[in-house]
Amino acid sequence: MSQEVSLNALGNGVFEIQLNRPERMNALGVATVAGLAQAVAEAAQQRARVVLFSGSGRAFCAGADLKERQGMALDARLAHNAAIRAVIDDIANGKFVTIALLNGVALGGGLELALACDLRFAAAGITLGLTESRIGALPGAGGTQRLPRLIGMSRALQIMLGGAPVTSEYAHTIGLVNEVHAPEALEARAHEFAALLASRSAPGLAAIKRLVYQGIDLPLAEGLSLERAAVSQVLGSADYAEGLAAFAERRQPRFTEVAE
Repeated sequence: MSQEVSLNALGNGVFEIQLNRPERMNALGVATVAGLAQAVAEAAQQRARVVLFSGSGRAFCAGADLKERQGMALDARLAHNAAIRAVIDDIANGKFVTIALLNGVALGGGLELALACDLRFAAAGITLGLTESRIGALPGAGGTQRLPRLIGMSRALQIMLGGAPVTSEYAHTIGLVNEVHAPEALEARAHEFAALLASRSAPGLAAIKRLVYQGIDLPLAEGLSLERAAVSQVLGSADYAEGLAAFAERRQPRFTEVAE
């Protein structure tokens, strides 16, 4: 794995993937993207239940490494974008729950990475944005599709067309981030919530993710049909049997199934 990305096991199926290019604000260079892809794949192989994404230093991720890209031929630029897009899609499609720990600025591809996560916890006073319009580009790693689905078309267009970052506090009011915390409290809060999620049934969480993401673009009747099919599977599962037993015995359940 590239030294620019680290994968750390925090216990009970919780992992943290950290971008380690603080001198470049964790920009996504070619080697960084390859390391990120490897870390995501390894977390999946190790049956991760929850994966946290964070950045070292003062930034979460400043987006694609534009200094590196400037010296690329067109084919290399397209390949670089395709690699970023692929790893972000892998994050979005993971069976595990994903949380972006926005400790600092998240711009361009950095915010697109965070948008691919299920949840986003941000430090107070940071800025977030899809700023590609400033340099004659567009969000090309899912931003034009994921941001409107999250915060609505009008607000998303304003952010992308104007290219001006917004504060984490404003981002919270429009649903772009789930929670905002003082910088010194952010990591502890994210780890606390990750531990809570890790105590849940992994197949249950995966099913919730699948139903929400697949159902959101379907007519209500089709979405409800998906839900009914999932309920039929869950009610016969070993984890549900354990949950019922734990409820009857007034204890915490000990779930053992893995998400497939």
